[in-house]
Parts: sequence; structure tokens; C-alpha cells
Amino acid sequence: MCAKSNVVKTSLCWPVFLRWIGTLILYTLHKGSFDCSGGGVLHSYLVGLLVLLALIILSLCAIVYVSAQGTIMNPGPRRSIPALVYLRALLYIPELVWACLGAMWVSDDSQGCDPATVGAVIAAVVASWVILLFTVLGVLFVFDPLGDPRPQPPAIEQLGVRDLQSSEGSQFLFTARSLATKVWESRLRLLCCCLPQDESHRAAFSSIAQLVSGFFSDTDLVPSDIAAGLALLHQEQDKMEQCRDPDDVVIHSPSSPIVSPVGEDFEMELEKAAHCMQFAAAAYGWPLYIYSNLFTAPCKLSGDCCRSQTAEYDIVGGDHLGCHFSSILHSTGLQYRDFIHVSFHNQIYEIPFFVALDHKREAVLVAVRGTLSLKDVLTDLSAECENLPVEGVSGACYAHKGMSQAAGYIYKKLVNDGILNQAFSIAPEYKLVITGHSLGAGTSSLLAVLLRNSFPTLQCYSFSPPGGLMSKALADYSKDFVVSVVLGKDLVPRLSIPNMEDLKKRILKMVSNCNKPKYRILLQGCWYELFGGDPDDFPTEMDNRREEELSQPLLGEESLIIRHSSSYQSLASEDSPAHTPAHLPLFLPGRILHITEEGPSCFSQARYRAEWSSEMAFRSILINPRMLTDHMPDAVLHALRSLTSDRSFSLCPSSTTNSHQNVI
Repeated sequence: MCAKSNVVKTSLCWPVFLRWIGTLILYTLHKGSFDCSGGGVLHSYLVGLLVLLALIILSLCAIVYVSAQGTIMNPGPRRSIPALVYLRALLYIPELVWACLGAMWVSDDSQGCDPATVGAVIAAVVASWVILLFTVLGVLFVFDPLGDPRPQPPAIEQLGVRDLQSSEGSQFLFTARSLATKVWESRLRLLCCCLPQDESHRAAFSSIAQLVSGFFSDTDLVPSDIAAGLALLHQEQDKMEQCRDPDDVVIHSPSSPIVSPVGEDFEMELEKAAHCMQFAAAAYGWPLYIYSNLFTAPCKLSGDCCRSQTAEYDIVGGDHLGCHFSSILHSTGLQYRDFIHVSFHNQIYEIPFFVALDHKREAVLVAVRGTLSLKDVLTDLSAECENLPVEGVSGACYAHKGMSQAAGYIYKKLVNDGILNQAFSIAPEYKLVITGHSLGAGTSSLLAVLLRNSFPTLQCYSFSPPGGLMSKALADYSKDFVVSVVLGKDLVPRLSIPNMEDLKKRILKMVSNCNKPKYRILLQGCWYELFGGDPDDFPTEMDNRREEELSQPLLGEESLIIRHSSSYQSLASEDSPAHTPAHLPLFLPGRILHITEEGPSCFSQARYRAEWSSEMAFRSILINPRMLTDHMPDAVLHALRSLTSDRSFSLCPSSTTNSHQNVI
């Protein structure tokens, strides 16, 4: 398969078809209005555009039809695709020329014509330029400079846990990876053109580019292949979940007390988590507050946003109208005097946070905001490891670079600027509590690790933290003072570089083993996602393979690897000496409280149950429509409130007999 050819193959016919229909309607409505000076030129432009779009539609229909033939691993029936793709690419030349001529004719030869007709033709010309612009941007972001056929490097001989490469192969791989890194770095700069191009941002772009290019450079998969693999993997995971033995789960009745590893009552732990989640959600400011209260929030904030700020409160940048701070006040129920420090300053590795006195729980509370800006996204994507030495911790200490840098920034503010000293001078008997959601959860956990020696009684509640956060030694160290809360099938707590490599390996398996046409996989996958049903039993190449052969690489799977890299391990088991992790393993922080939604709820409110889990339960990514919605802070807050409040009467009984039971 040629990655370059597949870039255009994934184009859709319907936008061009709609454009042709619109041009035809435009010509039909105004065909009697071209008797003015220059009208003949405008008439010729529309007729030529109709003919050109018809040719483009025919070429795209041919590409779609031919690309639907065969299977993913049987490209023989699609051997004419490159010629059709080149034909479509050639049609971009007359399309560009015709757009230029249309712009000239409209500007020079439309005098005296009906303004409505001229305006309609101008709209057609503008649409042509917009589509061409997006086509160019699409090629810039999707085009794979490494997808062209090149002589493959000499075969790599497996010896122990190291790969021996010839000098020619090493040079090839080095050149390919360098080129891929430069391409991705250019894409990031283009995407983030609105950000200052200073040294810190350039370093972040380079680091992220190396990570992304290394992940995508060793396979020949196009977006439709990935979508098909995800659809197959979702159904495979659902089949495995349906076949799970219920005896593997130990259930305790509500009458038996469930105690956490450090002796805290389970219900009390849930109440503390629900209380802290209010502050973690409030740190997002007015966007989340309005999203969660669509009908009342605008009215509540309208009188506060333009109010002049008082000098006695330390409002630092990013909140010129005061909307963020006002929404925090409404969300938490605290007073102005309860806040010690509020910072909305936001740069890469520098995220907003606030420090307040929580009189209800007698705590000095530090809440760190999650991802809400492009700078926060860059902090999230800086996922390589960084050393984080902590006194008293034995073993390797390292963590997610972006969040480690953000934790260091807040640590300096809290300690060096005397913010915590100021808070404890007001309430010396209070305890320190740190909380956050998503990016804020990872940062708050690392911040708690940094502050633990100075504040031995501190507690941290980390909501939906990223899976690739800290080393095993730090994760074990944090179990005494960090509680991580994960809702359902949330993607982020399962997101780490090793897990992504595992997902890529699983997608390669599913795609290479399935012998159905890709379009059928995608259509059936869409139906399954929208309407559910029983997972399909897709016939695969593995049906006729002996069980002892399943540990060996498939020929189809190997053909999807365009260059071997240390990131890809084939079907070798984890116990094999050839299986060596390419990236340092990172884990969730502290003790993990996993919340899941129980059976069908019909017209009643959703019912939830909570269980203590381990980091090993989050070592693989689950494909599910809920994997993004379960990460939303309002969903986590709703689940915690449901667990800590009285459950309403259900109009539809739960499908499980233990609907009110806590599970460990």
C-alpha cells in the first residue's frame, strides 16, 4: 500500500457534488441575466466550472469505487488507484487556473451586470479559492514524506534484546526519522502560529515532533485503516467483556464496611472526593460554569464580569473582566476573603491555579486547572520522561515532563512567594489539600509529591489523571496521600506512550487479520456505534491458524511495517526476551478509585458504583463512545454527587442483582 496515494483516496465526493449542485442552481437562476457587458465571460465561467466539477466528481467516484474493492491486506483489485489519484491531482491544475480566471473576470468584466448575478458568481469564485486553500492545508498536514517507495534497509537481525543494523540501514533510519521530525515540527508551528515563537515554545515543538514522528513513522496506515481497526477493536473488546467470568469480581454487601488501605471509611473518602471535585471543576472558570449552567450562569455572571477589580485580591493575568473569578465564587460558595491567591496566568508549563481557605473541611486548598488552551495542550503533549528526584523515595524517580515542569512552577509560587506561609498564618490548624482535574490532576499529584516532606499531612485528590504520569517508585510513594478518581472508560487515565504503542499493535493485528472489505467494516462499525447490537464475528485469517502459531508475526501484519523500529514489538509475548519496552513505563498516581455506571437506567438517573482498583487495570486503552465524555469534569462531578446522595427511585430495575453494592 502506498501512503502517498491513500492521502487523496480518503477524499469524499459529497462536498464536490454539493458544490456542483450549487453551481448548477446558480446557473439556472441567472442564465437570463448575462446579457450585460461582460456577461458572456461570467456565463463562460459558470459553464466551465460545471464541466470541471463534473470531471472531478467522475474521478472521485472512480477512486471511491475502486478503493472499495478487495480487502485491506489484498490490494490487488485496487492496483489502478495510483493512476486515478494522479488523474485527480492533475485536475487541480485547471481548477486553480479557472479560479484565477474567475477572480480576474469578476473584477474586470462584470460592470453593468445585475448585482445579484455578480454577487452569486463572486460567491462561486470565493468557494473555489476556499476549497483549494483547505486542500493545500490538508496535504500539508496529511502528506507523508516517508510514504514513497524506497529501497528498504537491510533486514535487522534479532540478537537478545538489541537490534543489530548495518551502517546503511542505520543511516536510512536516521535520515527518515530526521525528516519526519522536521515535518511534524513545521506542522506544529503552523498549527500554533498564534503563539509566541520563543525558546520554550521551540523546544516544546521539537520535543513533541520527535515523539509524534517516532510513533507514526514505522507503519503504513492511513486514517481509514485506523478507523477500521478501532471499529474492529471496539467490538472485540465488547465480546471479551460479555464473556468475562463474574466470579472474578469479589462483591461486598452494603452492610459490610469497606475500608481504604489507610483506614479511611469508604463513604467518607467519596464525600471528600465529591467536595474537592467542586474546586477542581471551579478552576476551569467561566467556560465550564456556563456549560454546566446554560440557563442561569449568563445571568449570574453578567453583572460581575465588567465590575472593576479590587486591589486587595491577587488576580494575575488572563481575567481582565473578572468572569473567571466570579464563576469560581459561584461554583465554590466561598467569599472573596477566603481566597489567598488566584492566578490565571497561562503559558506553556505554567497553568492557572488558586489557593483558598476551605472552612468546611478546615483545609488550605490548592486547585489546579485542567486543559483549556492551546498552551495547555502543548504541556499535555510534552510526554517524555523527566527526572524528578524526591528525598526518601527509593527507586527510579521520573515523571511526565510537561506536568513536572508545571508542578515545579506552582511549587515555586507557593513556597518561594510565601503563598502557603500566608495561608497557614491565617489558619495554622488547617491541613493542606491539593486537587485538580486532567492536566490539573497530573500537576497536582506531582505537586503533592514535591510538598510531601514539608507538609506530611497533606492530601491530594486527583480526578481523571493521565495514565503516563509518574514512575512506579513515585506511584507507590504517593499511595499514602494521593487518591485518583477515574470514571468509567475514560481515555486519559489509560493514555500513555506504552499504551499507545500497544493500541497501535492491536490495530495492526485487527486490520491485518480481517478479510472483509474496509467499507463494510466501517459501515458496520458506524451502525454498531450508533445503534448497538451484538458485536460482529468477523472472519479472520486467524480462524485457520493453530494456537501455537499465534505467537508468531502474521505476514499481513509484517507488511504494514514499512520500517522496523524499537517502538514496535510484533506478536511476541511480554515474557519473551525480545520484548523490551521502548519507553519508560509511567503509572497513575496514588490509590485509584474507579467509578462505573451500573446497567440500564431507563428514565431514572444513572446509578454508579465505586471500587478500589490498581494501576494494572488501566494498562490498555478501551475503545468506547464514552471514553471522551467520561473524562469531562461535569460528568465526574455528577457521578460523585450521585454516589454520595440518596438514590432516587428507578422506573426501570437494574439488570444486575447487586445494584447498590460497592465493589473492591
